[in-house]
Amino acid sequence: MAQERILVIGGGVAGMQAAAALREAGFAPLILERSAGMGGHVAQWDRLFPTQTQAQAVMAELSSAAQGIESVTGCEITSLTSDASGVTALSADGRRFEARATVVATGFDLFDARLKEEYGYGMYENVITSAELERMFREGRVTMRSGEAPRRVAILHCVGSRDEKVGQNHCSKVCCITGIKQAIELTEAVPGVEVTNFYMDLRAFGNGYEELYRRSQVEHGVTYIRGRISEAGETQDKRIQLKVEDTLVGRPLRMTVDMLVLLVGMQAPGCCAAFGLPRQDNGFFAPRDPYTGTVLSPVRGVYLAGTATGPKTIAESLNEATAVAARIKQDLAK
Repeated sequence: MAQERILVIGGGVAGMQAAAALREAGFAPLILERSAGMGGHVAQWDRLFPTQTQAQAVMAELSSAAQGIESVTGCEITSLTSDASGVTALSADGRRFEARATVVATGFDLFDARLKEEYGYGMYENVITSAELERMFREGRVTMRSGEAPRRVAILHCVGSRDEKVGQNHCSKVCCITGIKQAIELTEAVPGVEVTNFYMDLRAFGNGYEELYRRSQVEHGVTYIRGRISEAGETQDKRIQLKVEDTLVGRPLRMTVDMLVLLVGMQAPGCCAAFGLPRQDNGFFAPRDPYTGTVLSPVRGVYLAGTATGPKTIAESLNEATAVAARIKQDLAK
């Protein structure tokens, strides 16, 4: 008897884990990934919070589990339709994929920091995003555009999160702990560097997060200021001058740094609008029920996993990916 085909849209960590779990459950998964490679955002990361584990170690384990599973890269799915016989997915280049069910594991997009013009991203050469800093960590060299190592670095939280002005009202959940992790890595990569984190509210909610926050201060000398940067400007020597309001003491302050890192949040990917599935106010796909049906979409045969439904940690995404395979097996057996 031929194995039933299940489509997995998205080849990030949730998609890879879902595909591996589906194969284990006796199905024939097919991963459809819009980029040229697998792994999504995690494949571009250096170390992971809160344990500082190398991202590539996690990717190696997931790649091993998904080895041999059929996949199509460079395949952007633009529409989904469902009927009693199953689900049909159409790609941007006209390819058609049919299966008994589909797992939507499309992940998230990073917020475009250029939309926050007051911070100068794209205009000032030493204003970068957290993703670009992570690439420097992977390459083993953190420098300003001039090639010099920075002596003072500011990290700004909540860029593209909790911001009504850009239509991103939701919290991206992992930005705070990412800022803490990156501050520690900066002090390790650039001996003697001074790192200051500017935050709205520090949300260190997970297991080991509060401990990492404390260690960043006690062992690495990272400074935290509760306040928003209202404006960033570039000096003649290409440093970044910041205007900030310290909201704890209620006074303005100015600071000049060598590098400004913008902690960009998660936003719903463009496919959320294209697939025709119900969405939440934050733009991400809406699960059938936020308590008992988090991996179910309201559409028959379409399931959800990972950050397709909103910001999550890697562990949460992997757990959902495992759960979705079990739910598909249960539903198709009825």
